[in-house]
Order: sequence, then structure tokens, then C-alpha cells
Amino acid sequence: MPTTPASERPTAWWLSTLKRRAERIQGDYLKLDEPIRFANEAEQKAAVNFFNAALRAEESGLRQAHELANEVAEWDPALAEVLRLYGNEEGWHRELLTEFLAFIGGEIQPMGRVTRFFYRLYGRARRMETIVLTNLMFETIGSTTYRMALANVEQPAARQMLTILTRDEAFHVPLNVHFLERILERKSAWERARLRLIHRVLFVGLLALPLASRPKAAAFDRIGTRALMRGYARTLGSLFVQRPELGLGAPRLLLAALGLGRADLKRETLLAIDADAAARAAERQSVHVTALRDSR
Repeated sequence: MPTTPASERPTAWWLSTLKRRAERIQGDYLKLDEPIRFANEAEQKAAVNFFNAALRAEESGLRQAHELANEVAEWDPALAEVLRLYGNEEGWHRELLTEFLAFIGGEIQPMGRVTRFFYRLYGRARRMETIVLTNLMFETIGSTTYRMALANVEQPAARQMLTILTRDEAFHVPLNVHFLERILERKSAWERARLRLIHRVLFVGLLALPLASRPKAAAFDRIGTRALMRGYARTLGSLFVQRPELGLGAPRLLLAALGLGRADLKRETLLAIDADAAARAAERQSVHVTALRDSR
């Protein structure tokens, strides 16, 4: 069945939907009634590392969305307001994660060297298309990690936190596709070619992240390094298979090294990025969150 590209849902729809979501956000909170039990200290420490990484991602998304809104306001005030409201949702996630970290006996920690390097590069991005593409790809790997963790994590409170994050990414990913499509409408062929190169570099870099994250978080989420790399390759690859007109395909040699081909990406719609998917995810309580398992 044909889908509706995210760009064909008018900005006014995204704006009214985000306003409605903002009105209902206060009624959605963590239910932390029972103490969380970890198997051992290593699992507890890994959980703190896992949710610290999630918090840093939300923090970065908040900052970049609000900064980008100030630039976009010059040519599209409605789209700028969409960006601000989206940033506010990222800020709400940061508040929930701060509360959850305290609940599991942790606190906000400094970023590790690899994470700090990536976010510094992200923070230095100045071109709108680069910022939006980077954020879209970060949202995608975040959603992938949360869904894969849901296949393994058993503690009810941790599953609740993961479900909230995953549920909202189901709306945020197609929203970022809308941002990207709107911004690319104003870009030249040279700027689009430049973005394709940046996409390739980001793709490779993000697939390497599990090499740094697994020693710190695997005792909690129990996701192997290769499994997470394959998960990232599958979701990042399938993301743009759905919108070939963007010209942002996955590196074939890298996919082959992970035992994946383009046929795998076309066969599996791992992240629905069209406007119809966004409409289904607009009402938080109606989103059905599914775990993601490594396919071999």
C-alpha cells in the first residue's frame, strides 16, 4: 500500500499535533512504586551508564532543536514552532531520565571520550541540513537501542522508561524526516551532494559506537556488539530505502560485512517514517511498542 511522504503532511498538522501532545504531557509520568532489583552491582552500574547515554542524547536534541528553531523562524515561523515543541519533548525526556537515574541509585555522569567526541562534532554543525540529518540518525539509533533492550530487560520500571522513549521516537523519527525534507527543498544540488558524503561518514561512525558502549552497558541490556551494529545498520539502512529520492543509501560493503544486503532493508520496514506512521504515533497512549531482535 502506498504511503504518504512526511513532507506531504503540512507543517500545520505537525504543529497542531505537537500542541495537543504538549497539553497532555503532564498526565504522563513514571510510576515508580516498587524498588528496582538488579542481579548485581555490575548490572546496576551498566543501567546507570545506559540511561546516562539516553539522557545525553535527549539533552543534545533539545539544544539543537531550539537553536535551529531560531534560524528557521526567519523563513518559516510555523516550522520553527514545531522545532521548539519537539525540543520541549526532548527536554521532558531529560527530566524523566534524571528522575529515573536517581530512582536506580545513579546520577548524571560526565560523557565518555567517544560520546563526548560525537556530541562535540554534532554541536559544531552549522548547516541546517547537517544538523537535521544528524539528529534523525541519532533518533534512529536511539530507537533501535531501546527496542533491542526491551527484548532483554525484565525489570518493570526499566521497561516503563524504555517504552516511553521508544513510543515517542515512533513520532520523532518521521517528524525529523519532515524537517529534513522541508530544509532540502531550499538546498542546491551541490549542497545535497555534500550531505550524501556526510551521511556516509555518519553511517560508518554510528555503526562503530557499540564498540564503545557495549563494555559499559551490556551487563544491563544484554545486547552484543555485533548484534547492535547489525541493528543500527538495518534501521539506518531501511530508513532511507523508504525515501530513495533523498539519495542517502547505506554503504553496501559495510552492510555486506555485517551479513546484510539491500534486499534485507527493503524487506523489513523496521522504522515507519511516513506521515501515516506519524499519525498513528501521535497519540502516545495508543502506540504499540514492539521489541526488536537481531535477525540472522
